[in-house]
Amino acid sequence: MNLLPISAICFAILSASQGRGTAAPPPEPSPSIYPGVDTSGQTAPAKITIHPGKTKQTIHSFGASDCWSAKFIGKWEDVQKKDRVADLLFSMDTTADGTPKGIGLSLWRFNIGAGSFEQGDASRITDEWRREECFQQADGSYDWSKQQGAQWFLQAAKQRGVKYTLGFSNSAPVHLTKNGKAFNSSGGTRLNLQEGKMDAYAGFMATVTRHFGFDYISPVNEPQWAWGTATKASQEGTPAANDEVAALTRLLSQQLAGTGAKVVIGEAGQLDFLYGRNTDNRGDQISQFFSPASANYVGDQANVAHIISGHSYFTTCPDNNLINVRTQLLNRIKQVDASLEAWQTEFGILGDICGRYNGSPRNTGIEYGLYVAKVLHHDLVIANMTSWQWWLAIGPYNYSDALVYINDPAGNINVRGCKTDGIVLDSRQLWAFGNYARFIRPGMQRVETTIEGNNDPAVAAATLMVSAYKDEAAKQLVVVIVNPESKEKNLQLEGPLGSTFAQYTTDATRSLKRTQCMVNDIGIPGKSIVTLTGTYQ
Repeated sequence: MNLLPISAICFAILSASQGRGTAAPPPEPSPSIYPGVDTSGQTAPAKITIHPGKTKQTIHSFGASDCWSAKFIGKWEDVQKKDRVADLLFSMDTTADGTPKGIGLSLWRFNIGAGSFEQGDASRITDEWRREECFQQADGSYDWSKQQGAQWFLQAAKQRGVKYTLGFSNSAPVHLTKNGKAFNSSGGTRLNLQEGKMDAYAGFMATVTRHFGFDYISPVNEPQWAWGTATKASQEGTPAANDEVAALTRLLSQQLAGTGAKVVIGEAGQLDFLYGRNTDNRGDQISQFFSPASANYVGDQANVAHIISGHSYFTTCPDNNLINVRTQLLNRIKQVDASLEAWQTEFGILGDICGRYNGSPRNTGIEYGLYVAKVLHHDLVIANMTSWQWWLAIGPYNYSDALVYINDPAGNINVRGCKTDGIVLDSRQLWAFGNYARFIRPGMQRVETTIEGNNDPAVAAATLMVSAYKDEAAKQLVVVIVNPESKEKNLQLEGPLGSTFAQYTTDATRSLKRTQCMVNDIGIPGKSIVTLTGTYQ
């Protein structure tokens, strides 16, 4: 692994690669959309101005979920391997040279199971990894020994200082559902819940929340999707109409009275369901749940968080769509309630993404890490998200939707072969996420940045993305730079800043590798995500 040069000589080799010092005359000027390329074709530092006094949203957290792999991985006998997974996800420790050992998540999502695991094949959920146990028995009693693997990771998160925990439910317990299964098998748009059992379902979630001391509870996940056919499903899940989500949320808020726990609602399957697509009473959720004029208004409930949540899937390409969807989301919030926070609560690489990325087969390279960083940047900078959460923290599949991957003991991708032991692998998705999660801590504020000669988001998405965050009390600054192009770039930061910054680089071979740079001479490798940390005045 190569080390980055230090301080003022960072990437000084650029001059050699650009042909400096040759006797040949300079080439004719040519237009460039990349700022900092002068008319001689030689790269001059691009000026990035940081405006600490111009504040945007306050960051709440960065998180990921335990679905579904924690049930098996958390019960491995080899504690060192489990600790390795937990450290990659949660640790704030560093190696001797200051390089982080993990990405320091600040929120952990715990999947509250519905009981399909106990049903086995009769659950009709085809993949046992996607079945889950249930704490509540059919007689209403609770067995807190269930979900031991998930409980191990919950404790590991707390031990490593993860600030927030969130419980989420994909389905009511199977003994409360219409079909006795943890998925909807009859089509339609309504909850898979027996008539008159709404209060019992709310009580179940409240009891689990109290037992584990969750800070947040999310009662319905992606209510826009059907979650199964008449004969089978791929996971636990249920659709739900807005009126059902509102009714369940009110009951749950009442059940949580006297606790500090808050209900977070939305979990829309796509971000555009938050501001549109309401033809079947499952869209326009910002207005539906947080406009006082709506029959489904829940903003007045004491234990409901002033937050709307959604998932960034299927709205990320091409770049103009990525920007437009998030702009519309922010505009709708401003129209309905400018104080409403937005959380991105589930993301991973799924399906075919404009022919450039695909969930299958597994790809853990830097191109996929850069894509994750691009989505993160736009969710934070365009949509003003205050929390950003990943889907599968741990994955055994030949698929690209996890942060940490598990192979079987022989090193093969083999889902059946790694239930009790396996090999732990990292990914560029993990470390790219870490360029944000590890350094932008809860309570920091995003601040305005400007790139000399380029403040068009569509141009930035293809050339250079920059965002900055401050800790006002400590006068600390974090700057995250995403360079999706192959060429190295030279930058200088301007503003009331300290003279040197620590630099953490993620690229094809480095994972948050720590070096140092001068504020006026910062080398950004091609195809990399770089985080700078320092001080401001």
